[in-house]
Amino acid sequence: MNGVGSGAVVVNRAMSLDGFIAGRGHAMDWVAELLPVDAVRDVMAATGAMLVGRGTYDVARRMPDQGTAYDGGSQFVLTHRPPDEPDPAVTFLTCGVEEAVATARGAAGGRNLEILGADVAAQCLQRGLVDEVLVYVLPLLLGDGVRFAPATLGGIDLEPVATTRAGAVTTLRFRVRR
Repeated sequence: MNGVGSGAVVVNRAMSLDGFIAGRGHAMDWVAELLPVDAVRDVMAATGAMLVGRGTYDVARRMPDQGTAYDGGSQFVLTHRPPDEPDPAVTFLTCGVEEAVATARGAAGGRNLEILGADVAAQCLQRGLVDEVLVYVLPLLLGDGVRFAPATLGGIDLEPVATTRAGAVTTLRFRVRR
């Protein structure tokens, strides 16, 4: 799979050089400051749906609006605790991760499904549901926070597909070997 409009399931991460996808207290403001819209435009154009965990959804709601350039199509949140007030822009799923991926893939319309959030991504990787891993390496050291992958993930064999650089952002793309 080539990752551009291929209908791939892609774990999409912005990461500090020291391996954190969120800072202390799940802070992610540094991502918006360091990852320009131009660096993700092609990826978002190839994305038909996004599946995130509840924690990532809650953090994103606290962040300033990033505009439609970060729009990844239909948005799904996998959670054990849907909010009391519905969000008309989001579909909340309370099913298992396999069913959530199938539902979101169906909504992606043959385009990519982006997986965001540490827990949901780890579950998808553990179950062999991921085709690619896309990482935006940002030029800072956070020192603490949410790691790229939990220690419980285990080994996942990846094949490098592409490395690009745009300004200060280095983008790494890997295919998951099966």
